[in-house]
Formats: sequence, C-alpha cells, structure tokens
Amino acid sequence: MLKRLMVILAAMAMVASACGSDSDDASGSDDVVATTAAPADSGDAAAAADSSDAIKLPIHNWSSQIAGVYAVGAILEATGNSVEYISADSTLVYTSMCEGDMDLVHEVWEGAFGVAFMEQVDAGCVIDAATHDAKTREDWWYPTYVEDVCPGLPDWEALNDCAELFATPDSGGKGRFLGGPVDWLKGDQERVEGLEMDFIVENAGTAGALWAALEAASVNQEPVVIFNWTPNFVEAMYDGKFIEFPEFADECRTDASWGLNPETTHDCGNPKDGYLKLGVWSGFPEKWPNAYGVVQNMNFTNLDVAQFAMYVDIDGMEPEDAAAKWLADNCARWTGWSGADASACPEAPAAPAAEEAAGADGVLAAVCPSPIIVQTDWHAQAEHGPTYELLGQDYVIDASNYSVTGTLVASGGVDTGVDIEIREGGPATGWQQTASVMYQDPDIFLGYTS
Repeated sequence: MLKRLMVILAAMAMVASACGSDSDDASGSDDVVATTAAPADSGDAAAAADSSDAIKLPIHNWSSQIAGVYAVGAILEATGNSVEYISADSTLVYTSMCEGDMDLVHEVWEGAFGVAFMEQVDAGCVIDAATHDAKTREDWWYPTYVEDVCPGLPDWEALNDCAELFATPDSGGKGRFLGGPVDWLKGDQERVEGLEMDFIVENAGTAGALWAALEAASVNQEPVVIFNWTPNFVEAMYDGKFIEFPEFADECRTDASWGLNPETTHDCGNPKDGYLKLGVWSGFPEKWPNAYGVVQNMNFTNLDVAQFAMYVDIDGMEPEDAAAKWLADNCARWTGWSGADASACPEAPAAPAAEEAAGADGVLAAVCPSPIIVQTDWHAQAEHGPTYELLGQDYVIDASNYSVTGTLVASGGVDTGVDIEIREGGPATGWQQTASVMYQDPDIFLGYTS
C-alpha cells in the first residue's frame, strides 16, 4: 500500500491531537526563497568568466522537479556558480524567464508545458537549451482492475460508455476525472468538451491528492480515472494503463477544423513520446557562458526522473537529500557533464532515520481507543485519502458492513499500538448525516461532515 509521508504525518497529527496529545509545538516556515552561495575558486579561470550573480531556479509542485532542481543547482555550484531557489508557478515560469525573473527550467514536459514554452522560445526570450533522453507521457490513467467492469478499455469511447461508473455525489450523474493541479495546464476540460465526453473534470490540489485518491479507490477496487504521467514511481506500485485518445498532433491544440470535432480544439490525447527539455533565459549564455556549456550537457533519463520522485514519495526523503543521493550514485555522469572534480560528489545521505520512526511504536496505545473508528460521509473518495493512508498492510475489508480495519501506522509502517476502522457513509448508513450516526454509536471517534 502506497504510504505518502506528508499525507500520513498530517493525518497522524489529526488523530494524535484528537486523542489528547499535548504535542502542539510543530512549526513551519513561510520562506519561499533560498539562496546558496557557491565556493569561491579564484584559480578557476573558466568560472571567473561567469557572472557572480545567482542563477535563479524555480521550485514547482511535483516531487521529481523539486528533487531534480536541487541536483541541478548542486551541479552548477560545483562549477563555481551560485544559485537561488524560488517557488514559482509552473504556468507562469516561462513568462518570468522573459522578464528576467527566472534563469533556468530543467523539466519542461511537452504534454503540459510545450505550448507555453515554445511560445516564449519563438518570441526569442527563452532558449531551448537541451533535450533529455527521458521520454514522457501525461494523460488519463486507470488501475487495471477497472477493465473488469468497463470492457473495451483503454479506448476512450469505451471509457465514455462507462462514465456512470465513475460518478461521485458531486458530479451530477457524470463520470468524474480527477486531474492534476490547475497550473499543470493539461487542457482536460477542453478535451472533455472537444470529444463531447460525459465527464466532469475535478482538479486535485496536489500530486499527493492524486495518489491518495488512487489508494482509497484501490482499497475497495472502485472505478477511478486520474491524471498520471511517466516517468513516475506509480508505475512500480500499481498496475494500470493510459486511456487511448485520438492521436496527438500540434494542430489539435490550435486548429478547430482538425480532428473529430470541427467546432473545437483539444479533441485528441497528449503526446505518447513527449519530450523533456531544459530551457534558459535568452541572456543566460552571455551572462554565464561556462554554466551554459554545463547546462547543455545535462541529460536525465526516465530512470533518473522516476528515482527523484521515488526517493521523495516512497522513501520519505527530503528533496535536498534525494538530490544528494542521486548525485552520490551518479557521480561520474554529472561530473562528466560539468568537468567538476569527483571530490565534489556528496556522500549518499542515510535513509530517513529508522530510530525516529521506531519511536512511534505503540505511541497511541496509552491514549487512544482501539480501534479508532472513523465514519466517512460517502464511499471512498479523494478527500478521504489521508485517512485510508493510515491503514497498515494487514487491513481487512468487511464488505457486508462497508468498512475496512487494520493497524494504524505511522510513517514507515510503524505500528502505533492501535487499530483503525474506517466506515463508509451515504448509502451504507441509509443516507444519514454523519452527526446522526455518531450520536447513535458513541464508539465512533472521528467523523467526516459536509
């Protein structure tokens, strides 16, 4: 079962506080900019030719990009440059490059950002600096078990014929497609309209919400169709397939007369072998000529991108540690790109401390009931994902009572000493409100209300 660290920590905090824990001193930071200074090397004539100004790198909202940008920054620092990390909207970053507010983007996915990227390349303010070996695909995706109830998949017309299987209480009888964050620019709503599909598009707030919805649906083998992409760690965790839409062509996005629907654009799928590019601000080669040479040598593979995501999303590493691990494991490659000495390669960081996770062993046994009963307000939905993430691998589904019970686990699968039972609502409770169900059963510890 997929265990996402940040989701679990958030849900654990909710449970612990409800059980009477008095550990309320968690703290966070609102800082969105971090600058790291490169070591000075007065003897390196090549590095001296570059500007001493920091190279501005964006931090977006998906794991491979965040870990990867720290790796890119470390490589540039190893050549004598300074870098600055700035949280940035992936929708507007190419405009920011034209305005001189961002200098380098190392993950330009064709399916999501190709149009926005090439628009600025054509305008002359962004340079298409390099194309990685990685091949990408970004599209609608479903777990394979859905084929048992929707014959004809992965064909898009077969999906549309089964639309009612994907309906939710809020979808008005239509199927629900759970897309990525709005700023990922997928054109899903345009596609639904272009192909006249009987679906609504609901955008997840984060990538983590996508995986939580997939996990929640998979527990009960419920039909779900979500946005997914490759390379990504998910393909190693779940068996699934992309929906096969009409073949992509550039005209699909710009020429309404092209394709199945002469009235609209986007009546096609995304590229199946899309590029992953690296772009720089047009003034980059002149301001940092040596760094530009390094950038042109950078080349990530599908495995690299999947590993960056896996280290963060599966192994629970911080993005900076994930970058350090990749740099340590691929020392010869990136020093070959940059000309840096092997002494610049970091040591691989330790895995997330097992002793810290072990400290959670049995931590709730003294303060919480067992099982902790959670009453939801409907069948398993995306918003229930964080709760389902608390279930250990030993979970048991009780189909007759519309519930699932298992060990309540902390990060890393650590047994907290209590069980958790999650009960479905809606039809399972005769359409009663959660508050009413909780009033009738005082053993229910937490409930979802809407």
